[in-house]
Amino acid sequence: MKIIYNSILPFGRDYSAINLMGVLFVKHGIRLTPELLNHEAIHSAQMREMLYLPFYLLYVLEWLWRLLQTRGNSLEAYRRISFEREAYAHGSDLSYLPRRRRFAQYRRPT
Repeated sequence: MKIIYNSILPFGRDYSAINLMGVLFVKHGIRLTPELLNHEAIHSAQMREMLYLPFYLLYVLEWLWRLLQTRGNSLEAYRRISFEREAYAHGSDLSYLPRRRRFAQYRRPT
């Protein structure tokens, strides 16, 4: 995964990194931990299995739906996106990716 430090992406003070097509944009001053890298690697796996464009389309549509559910709370809407729930649930498990099942973001945890 290519990593680019910058002062523009991601937008918003609550976000430290964004993965766009397998390129990780990280705000200056953010320490990249193994857990954060794993979180973003999970997103890369999600993107690949959904062929990138559908991933972004579904991500935005689900965020909009969650935004309605949370009455405009954008951070809570973000946390409820299925892709984010999977990445946060397994970000600290550095051995997760090799055993990850396809479309795990839509499966109930076992």
